[in-house]
Amino acid sequence: IGGPFELVDTDGDRVTEATFSDKPTAMFFGFTFCPDVCPTTLYEAGGWLDALGDKADDLRIVFVTVDPERDTPEQMKSYLSSFDPRIVGLTGTREQIDDVISNYRVYAKKVPLDDGDYTMDHSAAVMLFDKDGDFTGTINYQESQENAVAKLERLVAGS
Repeated sequence: IGGPFELVDTDGDRVTEATFSDKPTAMFFGFTFCPDVCPTTLYEAGGWLDALGDKADDLRIVFVTVDPERDTPEQMKSYLSSFDPRIVGLTGTREQIDDVISNYRVYAKKVPLDDGDYTMDHSAAVMLFDKDGDFTGTINYQESQENAVAKLERLVAGS
């Protein structure tokens, strides 16, 4: 689980897995038009960072879109402005996102809606990686803050 990638952040700057090699990373895949899982998880992630206190400086939380057609850098920046500013948003071309989804073994599927629009069905767990990019575990959707923070503390301490 994991591997190389090349995406762009909310400023349009190129980002690779090497960009994150200085700190452990909690990575979540979702999309900005998500009605429930994504805003809930991003809100909770801000709480985790607050609970970590100074240790939060030694962790990176990354939100990778599974819907690059709608989630441009500008859209990601606007959406993430409602959450903790320490959360990094990443997007890219459909091909780049498909490669990351495959390498990180994330489930994502476009689901047509009756009105002609669509939504995205996707994995809901936050994936944890040490600073070397090695997968170490997950935080499940709506896992208790106590458990999530304990996992993140172990992740930071182990790196």
